[in-house]
Amino acid sequence: MTITDGLVPKTAANDGPAALSVKDLEMAYIVRGEPRAVLRGVTFDVRPGEAYGLVGESGCGKSTTAYAALRYLPSNGRITAGKISSGGRDLTSMGKKELQEFRATEASMVYQDPVQAVNPVLKIGRQVAESFQLLGNVSKSESYDLAEQALVRVQIAAPKSVMERYPHQLSGGMLQRVVIAMALASDPQLLVLDEPTTGLDATVESEVLDLVRHLRDETGAAILLIAHNLGVIRTMCDRVGVMYAGRIVEEGTVDEVFDQPSHPYTKGLLNSIPRHGLTKTDRELFSIPGTLPQIGTSLPTCVYVDRCPIVTDKCHSEAPPVVGKGFTHWTRCHHDDRIDEVPEPADTEAIDNVVDTEVIGVDGVSKTFRQRGGDVPALVSINLGFGVGETLGLVGESGSGKSTLAKTMLGVHEPDVGGAITLRGRPMATKATSRNEESIRSIQMVFQNPDSALNRSWTVRRILIRAVEKLTGVSGEEANERAVEVAKAMQLSERHLDMRPRQLSGGLKQRVAIARAFAGDPDVVVCDEPTSALDVSVQAAILNLLASLQRDVKTSYLFISHDIGVVRYLADRIAVMYVGRIVELATTEQVFAGPVHPYTEALLSAVPNVDGEASNRIPLDGDIPSPANPPSGCVFHTRCHKFVDGLCDVTEPELKDFGDGHMIKCHLEREQLLIITPKEKAGI
Repeated sequence: MTITDGLVPKTAANDGPAALSVKDLEMAYIVRGEPRAVLRGVTFDVRPGEAYGLVGESGCGKSTTAYAALRYLPSNGRITAGKISSGGRDLTSMGKKELQEFRATEASMVYQDPVQAVNPVLKIGRQVAESFQLLGNVSKSESYDLAEQALVRVQIAAPKSVMERYPHQLSGGMLQRVVIAMALASDPQLLVLDEPTTGLDATVESEVLDLVRHLRDETGAAILLIAHNLGVIRTMCDRVGVMYAGRIVEEGTVDEVFDQPSHPYTKGLLNSIPRHGLTKTDRELFSIPGTLPQIGTSLPTCVYVDRCPIVTDKCHSEAPPVVGKGFTHWTRCHHDDRIDEVPEPADTEAIDNVVDTEVIGVDGVSKTFRQRGGDVPALVSINLGFGVGETLGLVGESGSGKSTLAKTMLGVHEPDVGGAITLRGRPMATKATSRNEESIRSIQMVFQNPDSALNRSWTVRRILIRAVEKLTGVSGEEANERAVEVAKAMQLSERHLDMRPRQLSGGLKQRVAIARAFAGDPDVVVCDEPTSALDVSVQAAILNLLASLQRDVKTSYLFISHDIGVVRYLADRIAVMYVGRIVELATTEQVFAGPVHPYTEALLSAVPNVDGEASNRIPLDGDIPSPANPPSGCVFHTRCHKFVDGLCDVTEPELKDFGDGHMIKCHLEREQLLIITPKEKAGI
């Protein structure tokens, strides 16, 4: 008897063989001749037409499960027990040729990074056409016709033009559509999606998810979706399995698991997310203490025992039973009746941390890049200022100018003549190489990917000592003492100081990157997507750390992110950018209370909701325009759902004050902006 026997009701929707059935699957990696367990008795079914989600921290076994399901295993991977089947056919007993045929005709996989999934030196048309040629009995000319039809199917405009381009000439969202078109060439009955929207803007993410929903309805394919974004799972899936250390610890419908979590790990993940409009002045986010056990660790009892807040002696001595919580909902826990004892996010003191004194001023700054094809105005007349201890969130799609603005503030890019950047009211040199030591020390940066930002061959101690020496001028034992002090403030131990980045988890590496930025007591830290690659629990720890440091030393942040929920939690004010222009600037409260710019409205509507609340998404047609050839009038008018013909396409609007410093760059008045009318024109 498997763990789901008697728990899943037999209905017309799940009669017949599952599109994917995984039963008691165990898998190990052979390392130096020794098997190291990765999957521990994984069991789940995905029915035709159903979307099943797998969630959990990095390293818990989600992607390994997906690869094992399609028998895409590395050379040292071994299935040691259990069975995988599709449509009643046993995949675990298939030979190489039979497996190749199965993958070519019945199942497909879409990977996290579409750039890695395509050949950079081949045109898009050839690569999509090859997907059809591999099926056999298709001529070259027919395959190109089918490739064009496939691009139309995934809603790519001007498919003939796209077929003539190379991958680097497409946006991330467009490239992901191409990869999905290739995956659908065989009309598979099973589609495995491994983090298909990670790294995409909220608007692009919602478009890709809409596409997947449409194709699922059209083809009846079963979908296995892996994601660390719980909002994506909530909006996309019918059922969800929560994985920890190679074992599913809870399963049920998305409503059951998200609204009534029954395992302490599930509740810990949900408590780690900024939800219900909470901000840094309301509550700290919950962060699960400790880390996942290493691959191969013996876990004979509860796999979560070392991190569980309601653990007892029984958890250390007995494997937890499977407890049915309903027809479709079950959990593996001795103490599911004590789930309410799992700690909730802690309240914080509601203190106004922002000081009116302006620390950074950006006055009339533009940045034009000179290229062979002509000038590209990446920033246009930017005016910004933020105070001591303030977090300014910067949001907008990729290509809107967020990172260019940050690098211009840092002096990496030199602004056009006429603009000025000030530090505490005093002008700074526009190039970093011309700035004095105080200016360099005062503005530091934390990058998205700590792997590429840290020297892999240096210890953490050496990385921090070098930063202290460069930013403060001290050396020797004094520099070492400062490095230890900074590391301690980031909750890094003495043990971590003598480790190298490659020996640290993603969250610890990001703490090192933050420690390096704070080595010289900066006035401003620019955070460019600092949590986008992190699990929700690690993200919570980093956000709590940033908020705590700000309360203690009143550091100001420019926080760039495409995660609107994270920005809402951490930012005091939000600036919205589009094609190098600020189209809205307001307090976080003002942005979420409205009225807002039509572009901001579309961004907010695209955020996947982890609480299951209905969303009126406002789709944006087409891609963000190129700064080299911006539209006339309002740069947003080509995609605006409140576009007014003869005005928006002719005259550029002013950035006007809607009260209390709420600035919106739009022709419409307050009452018209408050009306939510997707795809309808608003009259003036």
